[in-house]
Formats: sequence, C-alpha cells, structure tokens
Amino acid sequence: MTFGPSRQLANQLRAIPLEAVLQESQARRDPHDQHRWHTARGVLSVTGTKFMNWTCGRGGGGAIDLAMHLHGLGFSQAVQWLSQHFPLPASGLATPLTSKPALSIPSPDSAKLWRVEQYLIRERRIPPLIVQSLIESANLYADHRANAVFLLRGEHGIPVGAELRGTTSRSWHGLAPGSQKDHGFFSIPTSPLPTIILVESAIDAISCFALHPQHRCISTAGARPDPRWLLALLDKGYSVSCGFDADDTGETMARAMMALYPNIQRLRPSHRDWNDVLRART
Repeated sequence: MTFGPSRQLANQLRAIPLEAVLQESQARRDPHDQHRWHTARGVLSVTGTKFMNWTCGRGGGGAIDLAMHLHGLGFSQAVQWLSQHFPLPASGLATPLTSKPALSIPSPDSAKLWRVEQYLIRERRIPPLIVQSLIESANLYADHRANAVFLLRGEHGIPVGAELRGTTSRSWHGLAPGSQKDHGFFSIPTSPLPTIILVESAIDAISCFALHPQHRCISTAGARPDPRWLLALLDKGYSVSCGFDADDTGETMARAMMALYPNIQRLRPSHRDWNDVLRART
C-alpha cells in the first residue's frame, strides 16, 4: 500500500514562492516586467501565489500547481520534485517524536480578506499600498476565522510558521501550531537591505517599515534576545538595531541582546511599540 504526501508537507511546499520555482526551472524573468517569466512552456505572469500561462491559456495557484505545469508532472511527482529542490527542515518531513505539535499553517480564505485589510488599514493605520504589497507577495492573508496570517519564511523562502493576529472583536495574537520561529521570520521587505531593525511582532515590523522604509524590518515573534538565525545575519555584515518595545520586557530583552552582540544598537520607539508610533503620526 502506498500513501500520498501528508497535508502538512503539501501545504509547506505549496507556499514556496513561485519565483523560486521558476528560477529552479531555468525560467527567465522578463527584463521589462518583473511579474512576467519566459519558460519552456511559454510566457507566464505571476501575481502572488497565482500564475497564468498566456501562451497556452492555463493558470493555477501555488508551487505544486506550477511545478506540475512546468514539468508535466502529476501531483505526487510535483511534490517529490519540490522536496528535492527545496529541502524542508527535518522536523517538517517526519512525525515529531516529542510532544511538539506538527506545523499547521492555516489555509487562506479569500472571503475573509476584506476584514484583515480593514483591520490593518483602519485600525492599525498601516498604509494601504504596504498591505496590498504583502498580500500580493503571499506573505499576508486571511484564514477562515478572519485572522491575519503573517508567514515566517526560512531557507529558500519556505514557510516554517506563521504569526496570527485576531481582527474581530476578540483581540488576540499567537503562532500557528508547530511554528519554528528559530528557523525563519516575518520580514518586510523579504529582500536583503544593509540595515535591519528587529521588532517583536509582524505588525510592528510593518509599522516600523512604514516609518523607516530604508530598513529591512524583521519580527522576532516575541521579545527574544538570541533567535537562532540572528548570528547568520550579523556574520553577513548587516547593521542591526534592536527596536523592541519601550516597556520593561522590551528593555530587558534589548539589553540582553546587546550584551550577547555588542555591535547591535538600541532603537527605542517613541511610544510603547512601533504601531503606536505610526498611529500617533497618522
């Protein structure tokens, strides 16, 4: 008896950025249109997690669909191809032996997206263009409970978890079950910039970026002085500032981080957190 890929594995592979799959498939980005790609199957347009092949009039969504289309594969074969070219952390491929829950990132629900957009733009005062950019890049979406889902991405852009934020009358925040926040992070923008500001949450990262667009803003998913991925960023020569909240926990964790990494500077928000700063200015 044979078994198909687990739902967990399929969800992780499906969320691989389409641009990474195209590059691995030897496709060429159009020099005049960054959303347009030239492939062996024809000319494709990519918008977030969706693609459309204008040559043959076929489209789809997610990395598995794209791998099937580009290489003429069945579902299981496409999963195998993606697994070979984009290896996941070992804990993402096998049933955990400990009590840790398996990674379970909520599926998108486009019908609830309006609520997430309304919450971020009206209540959190985040500029609409930034919200739209995050949605188009598939780093932000709504789940079936109308929670805002901010993806944590690891090596090769593979999702390793998600920050969740309630947008209804019940205000709450947390992580998707099984999130591996030491294997990746939420970042805006996702591309490298020479200067980095570390903050405590995805909403703070977005708010900080709106105020300091020349910096890459990264969430540590909680005030943590030593996330596992931090040393690798410092070793690459990035200039890093700690922008944790201006409260007792934020100050304590910022001091601990700077004691571990003396090159990191403190960048304290003028209000309790960066979203408070943003809302005070709009």
